[in-house]
Amino acid sequence: MQVGFLNFYSGVLGVQEQRASLIANNIANSDTPNYKAVDVPFDSALAAQLGGGSTQATPQYRTDGTVGLNGNDVSLDAERVEASQNGEAMIGAATFLHQSTADLVTALRPNPSGN
Repeated sequence: MQVGFLNFYSGVLGVQEQRASLIANNIANSDTPNYKAVDVPFDSALAAQLGGGSTQATPQYRTDGTVGLNGNDVSLDAERVEASQNGEAMIGAATFLHQSTADLVTALRPNPSGN
């Protein structure tokens, strides 16, 4: 199966949407005892999106967090940074996709002058 830029960026936006949901869940559970932060590796999640259509990668526990006294390893600062970076990447992908499709529509329009 050949992957065009529409399929590719659809997969990219799908992975970033999944990551945004997981990051929001991590932030919401920042005070929950024994909660462990989860995320998906971007590369494997994108491969799952492109290979299987709408399948999502399995979230994995983060291993870089410091565990607090209540057993929770969510760092609000780190989650905010992740959310910001993911949001910027999502905006960039959406902007590229919008501009590319606009350029494609312009290229497919017939030339009114007949040249």
